[in-house]
Amino acid sequence: MTLFIEQCLNGLQLGLLLFLLAAGLTLVFGIMDFVNLAHGSLYMIGAYFAATFASWTGSFVFGAVLAVAATLLVGMVVEVIAIRRLYGRDHLDHVLGTFGLILFFDELVRLIWGPGGKSLPVPAFLNGSFEILPGIQYPVYRLAIIAVTLAVAAFLYVLVMRTRIGMLIRAGASNREMVGALGVNIKLLYTLVFGLGAALAGLAGLMQAPILTVQIGMGENILILAFVITVIGGIGSIRGAFIAALLVGFIDTLGRSFLPNLLVDLVGRQAAFTAAPALSSMLIYILMAAVLVVKPQGLFPAGSR
Repeated sequence: MTLFIEQCLNGLQLGLLLFLLAAGLTLVFGIMDFVNLAHGSLYMIGAYFAATFASWTGSFVFGAVLAVAATLLVGMVVEVIAIRRLYGRDHLDHVLGTFGLILFFDELVRLIWGPGGKSLPVPAFLNGSFEILPGIQYPVYRLAIIAVTLAVAAFLYVLVMRTRIGMLIRAGASNREMVGALGVNIKLLYTLVFGLGAALAGLAGLMQAPILTVQIGMGENILILAFVITVIGGIGSIRGAFIAALLVGFIDTLGRSFLPNLLVDLVGRQAAFTAAPALSSMLIYILMAAVLVVKPQGLFPAGSR
């Protein structure tokens, strides 16, 4: 039971981190109809910024705030200089253009920070464990990730559903031509949305940095999961991204933890522990396929937000 509760919390934490990455991706995809493969690079940039700024300031919190702001700025600059020129083109052009940005960011990071990875230590006030239930300890830093991401999710809900800019975001996801015809500055809206998506990706990267090594290409594998979440939840839907991210986080974490023991009697210990991670990943794609069969537009299409 202790292991199950711990892994459920790990699944919650992973799902919420994936939500931060997928939320920005689904906003850009849903509103701008833009396929951004470079979203994972912004996740990487946020982690590198956090490691650098935390080292300069001596404070994890100040470093995190500066990293989010810097990633927001980078996202807006990239949108103005590169992304804006790809609007209205075929999705294949989006893929090729943003793939080029992946190569650019990887080499830029190599030039600035070097080929080796960087580390971002867990701050002292978040180090240690907390007794969530009698006899069950859980790392304080992971609890902090859960709390911060839930707060960001609440902020996104209020922003999208209760503010004027959120109204424009929702309208842009439904009919951006009409929004432009009503006098809204679409270019500025696109820049702000892309910057917000970049900031969310950077926040996810910096929070994951103390758990994993900050290294070149760290955002490329997790980007695949973010796209899967976007498809499952519904393109342009924040609520869909949140629910789909939790589903993916629980499936991946619980599958990797408990599938090996379930398979031992069938295929033997070595084969079970080798096959379990692959089967866990397959379950995510099986879920995506099942959702698309039942609801081709995802669980919560943009219009149902």
